[in-house]
Amino acid sequence: MHVFLETERLIFRRFTENDADLLFELYDDPAVMKYLNGGQPADRTEIVTLDLPAFLGYYERFPGYGFWAAIEKSTGDFLGWFHFRPRPQDPPDEPELGYRLHQRAWGKGYGTEGSAALLAKGFTELGVRRVTAFTMTVNERSRRVMEKLGMTFVRTYFEEFPEHERAPGSEHGEVEYAITRDEWSAAARS
Repeated sequence: MHVFLETERLIFRRFTENDADLLFELYDDPAVMKYLNGGQPADRTEIVTLDLPAFLGYYERFPGYGFWAAIEKSTGDFLGWFHFRPRPQDPPDEPELGYRLHQRAWGKGYGTEGSAALLAKGFTELGVRRVTAFTMTVNERSRRVMEKLGMTFVRTYFEEFPEHERAPGSEHGEVEYAITRDEWSAAARS
Protein backbone atom coordinates (compact mmCIF):
# COMPACT_ATOMS: atom_id res chain seq x y z
CA MET A 1 0.00 0.00 0.00
CA HIS A 2 1.44 3.37 -1.05
CA VAL A 3 0.46 5.80 1.74
CA PHE A 4 0.40 9.44 0.67
CA LEU A 5 -0.81 11.09 3.86
CA GLU A 6 -2.13 10.28 7.32
CA THR A 7 -4.37 12.25 9.63
CA GLU A 8 -5.55 11.41 13.13
CA ARG A 9 -8.26 9.09 11.78
CA LEU A 10 -7.51 8.63 8.08
CA ILE A 11 -4.97 7.09 5.77
CA PHE A 12 -4.79 8.36 2.19
CA ARG A 13 -3.38 5.76 -0.15
CA ARG A 14 -2.97 5.48 -3.87
CA PHE A 15 -5.69 3.74 -5.78
CA THR A 16 -4.82 0.48 -7.54
CA GLU A 17 -6.38 -1.38 -10.45
CA ASN A 18 -8.07 -3.62 -7.86
CA ASP A 19 -10.24 -0.82 -6.48
CA ALA A 20 -13.03 -0.85 -9.09
CA ASP A 21 -15.50 -2.56 -6.76
CA LEU A 22 -14.87 0.02 -4.02
CA LEU A 23 -15.52 2.86 -6.46
CA PHE A 24 -18.60 1.14 -7.88
CA GLU A 25 -20.14 0.77 -4.42
CA LEU A 26 -19.47 4.46 -3.70
CA TYR A 27 -20.76 5.72 -7.07
CA ASP A 28 -23.82 3.47 -7.03
CA ASP A 29 -25.27 5.15 -3.93
CA PRO A 30 -27.93 7.66 -5.09
CA ALA A 31 -27.42 9.81 -1.97
CA VAL A 32 -23.67 10.10 -2.61
CA MET A 33 -24.28 11.06 -6.24
CA LYS A 34 -27.27 13.37 -5.62
CA TYR A 35 -25.33 16.60 -6.26
CA LEU A 36 -23.16 15.10 -8.98
CA ASN A 37 -25.48 13.38 -11.43
CA GLY A 38 -28.86 13.45 -9.74
CA GLY A 39 -28.29 10.03 -8.15
CA GLN A 40 -28.07 8.00 -11.35
CA PRO A 41 -26.85 4.38 -11.06
CA ALA A 42 -23.13 3.79 -11.50
CA ASP A 43 -21.66 2.30 -14.66
CA ARG A 44 -18.96 -0.22 -13.66
CA THR A 45 -17.52 -0.26 -17.18
CA GLU A 46 -17.03 3.51 -17.05
CA ILE A 47 -15.27 3.18 -13.69
CA VAL A 48 -12.91 0.49 -15.01
CA THR A 49 -12.18 2.08 -18.39
CA LEU A 50 -12.27 5.82 -17.56
CA ASP A 51 -12.29 6.77 -13.89
CA LEU A 52 -9.74 4.36 -12.45
CA PRO A 53 -7.20 4.83 -15.28
CA ALA A 54 -7.54 8.61 -14.84
CA PHE A 55 -6.90 8.27 -11.11
CA LEU A 56 -3.82 6.10 -11.68
CA GLY A 57 -2.48 8.43 -14.37
CA TYR A 58 -2.26 11.39 -12.02
CA TYR A 59 0.42 9.76 -9.86
CA GLU A 60 2.93 9.70 -12.70
CA ARG A 61 1.99 12.96 -14.45
CA PHE A 62 1.66 15.12 -11.34
CA PRO A 63 3.81 13.94 -8.42
CA GLY A 64 2.14 14.89 -5.15
CA TYR A 65 -1.27 15.32 -6.76
CA GLY A 66 -4.07 12.93 -7.53
CA PHE A 67 -7.00 10.97 -6.18
CA TRP A 68 -6.49 9.24 -2.85
CA ALA A 69 -8.46 6.39 -1.32
CA ALA A 70 -9.53 7.44 2.18
CA ILE A 71 -9.19 4.57 4.66
CA GLU A 72 -10.51 4.78 8.21
CA LYS A 73 -7.59 3.90 10.51
CA SER A 74 -9.68 2.28 13.24
CA THR A 75 -11.52 -0.15 10.93
CA GLY A 76 -9.54 -0.31 7.68
CA ASP A 77 -12.76 0.57 5.82
CA PHE A 78 -12.76 2.45 2.52
CA LEU A 79 -14.67 5.68 3.21
CA GLY A 80 -14.35 7.25 -0.24
CA TRP A 81 -11.78 9.48 -1.88
CA PHE A 82 -10.22 12.91 -1.81
CA HIS A 83 -8.66 14.63 -4.77
CA PHE A 84 -6.05 17.33 -4.87
CA ARG A 85 -5.04 18.01 -8.43
CA PRO A 86 -4.81 20.78 -10.99
CA ARG A 87 -7.70 20.96 -13.42
CA PRO A 88 -6.65 20.95 -17.11
CA GLN A 89 -7.19 24.70 -17.49
CA ASP A 90 -5.36 25.69 -14.27
CA PRO A 91 -1.64 26.12 -13.49
CA PRO A 92 0.03 23.28 -11.53
CA ASP A 93 0.32 25.41 -8.37
CA GLU A 94 -3.45 25.98 -8.24
CA PRO A 95 -5.01 22.56 -7.57
CA GLU A 96 -8.64 21.76 -6.97
CA LEU A 97 -9.67 20.11 -3.70
CA GLY A 98 -12.59 17.70 -3.58
CA TYR A 99 -13.91 14.54 -2.00
CA ARG A 100 -16.62 11.91 -2.29
CA LEU A 101 -17.50 9.97 0.84
CA HIS A 102 -19.83 7.10 1.73
CA GLN A 103 -22.93 8.02 3.71
CA ARG A 104 -21.55 6.16 6.74
CA ALA A 105 -18.72 8.74 6.84
CA TRP A 106 -21.00 11.78 6.69
CA GLY A 107 -21.33 14.07 9.68
CA LYS A 108 -18.17 12.80 11.38
CA GLY A 109 -15.77 15.53 10.29
CA TYR A 110 -13.86 13.38 7.81
CA GLY A 111 -14.38 15.83 4.93
CA THR A 112 -12.92 18.68 6.97
CA GLU A 113 -10.12 16.56 8.47
CA GLY A 114 -8.94 15.14 5.17
CA SER A 115 -9.27 18.43 3.30
CA ALA A 116 -7.37 20.36 5.98
CA ALA A 117 -4.51 17.85 5.77
CA LEU A 118 -4.35 18.20 1.99
CA LEU A 119 -4.30 21.99 2.23
CA ALA A 120 -1.47 21.84 4.77
CA LYS A 121 0.55 19.44 2.62
CA GLY A 122 -0.06 21.52 -0.49
CA PHE A 123 0.90 24.82 1.07
CA THR A 124 3.89 23.55 3.11
CA GLU A 125 5.36 20.81 0.90
CA LEU A 126 4.08 21.05 -2.67
CA GLY A 127 4.56 24.74 -3.44
CA VAL A 128 0.85 25.36 -3.93
CA ARG A 129 -0.12 29.02 -4.32
CA ARG A 130 -3.93 28.79 -4.38
CA VAL A 131 -6.53 26.02 -3.92
CA THR A 132 -10.05 25.99 -5.33
CA ALA A 133 -13.10 23.87 -4.54
CA PHE A 134 -16.45 23.60 -6.30
CA THR A 135 -19.92 22.32 -5.44
CA MET A 136 -23.56 22.98 -6.22
CA THR A 137 -25.01 26.11 -4.62
CA VAL A 138 -27.56 23.96 -2.76
CA ASN A 139 -24.96 21.56 -1.32
CA GLU A 140 -24.84 23.21 2.12
CA ARG A 141 -22.74 20.47 3.76
CA SER A 142 -19.89 20.81 1.29
CA ARG A 143 -20.07 24.58 1.45
CA ARG A 144 -19.77 24.42 5.25
CA VAL A 145 -16.64 22.28 4.93
CA MET A 146 -15.09 24.82 2.56
CA GLU A 147 -15.88 27.63 4.98
CA LYS A 148 -14.46 25.69 7.96
CA LEU A 149 -11.23 25.35 5.98
CA GLY A 150 -11.03 29.13 5.65
CA MET A 151 -11.92 29.11 1.98
CA THR A 152 -13.88 32.10 0.74
CA PHE A 153 -16.69 32.33 -1.77
CA VAL A 154 -15.45 33.40 -5.22
CA ARG A 155 -18.46 33.16 -7.53
CA THR A 156 -21.66 31.44 -8.60
CA TYR A 157 -21.71 30.10 -12.14
CA PHE A 158 -23.98 27.98 -14.31
CA GLU A 159 -23.07 24.91 -16.36
CA GLU A 160 -25.15 23.02 -18.87
CA PHE A 161 -25.77 19.37 -18.04
CA PRO A 162 -27.67 16.75 -20.03
CA GLU A 163 -31.22 16.42 -18.75
CA HIS A 164 -30.60 12.93 -17.35
CA GLU A 165 -27.61 14.19 -15.30
CA ARG A 166 -29.26 17.24 -13.76
CA ALA A 167 -29.17 17.14 -10.01
CA PRO A 168 -31.90 18.61 -7.82
CA GLY A 169 -31.10 22.29 -7.30
CA SER A 170 -28.91 22.63 -10.41
CA GLU A 171 -31.00 25.61 -11.48
CA HIS A 172 -29.29 27.54 -8.65
CA GLY A 173 -25.87 26.98 -10.19
CA GLU A 174 -22.46 25.97 -8.90
CA VAL A 175 -20.18 27.81 -6.50
CA GLU A 176 -16.43 28.23 -6.37
CA TYR A 177 -14.45 28.76 -3.17
CA ALA A 178 -10.71 29.41 -2.86
CA ILE A 179 -7.89 29.98 -0.42
CA THR A 180 -4.37 31.27 -1.05
CA ARG A 181 -1.18 30.24 0.70
CA ASP A 182 -1.03 33.63 2.45
CA GLU A 183 -4.63 33.34 3.66
CA TRP A 184 -4.00 29.82 4.90
CA SER A 185 -0.77 30.84 6.66
CA ALA A 186 -2.45 33.80 8.37
CA ALA A 187 -5.29 31.57 9.63
CA ALA A 188 -2.81 28.92 10.84
CA ARG A 189 -0.93 31.54 12.88
CA SER A 190 -4.04 32.88 14.58
